[in-house]
Amino acid sequence: MSRVCEISGKGPMAGNNVSHANNKTKRKFLPNLRTVRVTLEDGTTKKMKISAKELRTMKKNT
Repeated sequence: MSRVCEISGKGPMAGNNVSHANNKTKRKFLPNLRTVRVTLEDGTTKKMKISAKELRTMKKNT
């Protein structure tokens, strides 16, 4: 199961957890993915995993 947006290609990013004592440990920032049904141009529907930002953009453009 890949954690990548199928439209924008946005995927996980790497960073650090920083404690109050300034200790740093690695962590992942995962994209906010949603599974939605998208109607294609030929009338068929397809389930896609897209980011919440792309979902807002799609709703704005329709």
